[in-house]
Amino acid sequence: MRCERITDAIGNTPLLRIDPDVHGLRHIDLYAKLEMLNPFGSVKDRAAWNMVRPGLDAAREEGRTVVELSSGNTAKALAALAGLHGVPFKTVTNRMRIPEHKDLLLLLGAEIEELPGRTECLDPTQTDDPMTLFHQALTEPDGSYLYTDQYFNERNTRAHADGTGPEILKDLDGRAPDWFIACVGTAGSSSGVARVLRDHDPGVGVVGLVAHKADFVPGIRTLDEVQEVGLFDPAAYDTIAPVTSDEALDGMLTLARRCGVLAGPTGGAAYTGAVRHLRPLDEELAGQPGREERATAVFIVCDRIESYLGYVRERRPELLGGAARQHVPADIGPAEASATEIGVEDARDWLARDRPLVVDLRSPFAYAALHIDGSVNIVEELFDELVRDGMPFSRSRPVLLACPVGERSGIYAALLARRGHPEVRSLRGGIIAWRDAGAPLVRD
Repeated sequence: MRCERITDAIGNTPLLRIDPDVHGLRHIDLYAKLEMLNPFGSVKDRAAWNMVRPGLDAAREEGRTVVELSSGNTAKALAALAGLHGVPFKTVTNRMRIPEHKDLLLLLGAEIEELPGRTECLDPTQTDDPMTLFHQALTEPDGSYLYTDQYFNERNTRAHADGTGPEILKDLDGRAPDWFIACVGTAGSSSGVARVLRDHDPGVGVVGLVAHKADFVPGIRTLDEVQEVGLFDPAAYDTIAPVTSDEALDGMLTLARRCGVLAGPTGGAAYTGAVRHLRPLDEELAGQPGREERATAVFIVCDRIESYLGYVRERRPELLGGAARQHVPADIGPAEASATEIGVEDARDWLARDRPLVVDLRSPFAYAALHIDGSVNIVEELFDELVRDGMPFSRSRPVLLACPVGERSGIYAALLARRGHPEVRSLRGGIIAWRDAGAPLVRD
């Protein structure tokens, strides 16, 4: 295929049939939509180009900057597209948790601004969240930015309704699959494809995969986070199911080693979630005598493995020649994390009675804005390193950990408890819950 511009290579990605010997489904053909083969490496290439294209010429003429709230693939695609058209690009994020993404964005000439906030998924009712305030500033008319607004921009969804969905139908010879399984980030690809497939056949089953609560799978939101995404519509899905980081990595290894598909953890999560959902349905089909036609299912491989070697090294160092780690954050399940929680009122009584050490895991900006009196600020990245090296506190003093909403602090509290700390707790609901309960906070 000959192209005049790199943007001509966006879309028309292959639909790969996964060998049944790999997934073990006897009556269902499982297909992978290889969005990792877009020119900038991910499914976000489609949405980025569709969102930014209408305003690029005016942005160049008026000296405006393309801006997005993104920590990964959307920012990467927009940085490349903006540079291609001679326009500067800036990404604003509170969770640049994949170092390779940050390094690549810097190589592409992007400006990166990291602000505190609960998530990148904006809730307009959280008027004191710095990310929400920034979002409001970007949406002011006649500003100096071309804001693509991936969490609310319908052109995100339209990119997949016009491209990804019709391509799947074409490659399946005009028939919709019986099931479509997709991870949910901004919800653009999952809802856009689902819309097209259901218009073609209302009987298509749609499964949305979210990250397990208190777990981190790159590119996927937790169920709590996804509720805040403007493009998310629960009616688009028949089922919302969680996947863990371990399941994502297991699926990633299967795709890489047995299929030659160098998918990132998001693609691995989609594969594992698809097989898990389809296995009982495959058994039901086996019980239908005389059925000869095979059912079909499609999942999306969102991006490539190379950008996540640090993520793999953190969670599965043995895969990269290191020693297997024991008692690390990735080992902690939601039930174990929740067992360490203490509510706001009980925490206040505990503080008055036993004076535990309060450790605030938020960014210095958020800590300076408001924090519990007497607490110390150790940002999560540094705290993670301290915990990996051993027990960072004396076992003789109780410890209360706090983060924005209580998810990450619960994991670390459970981890320290595993390692033998006799009295460590996580503040349920985090600093947000403390503030909402009217408990006192101080400002630097």
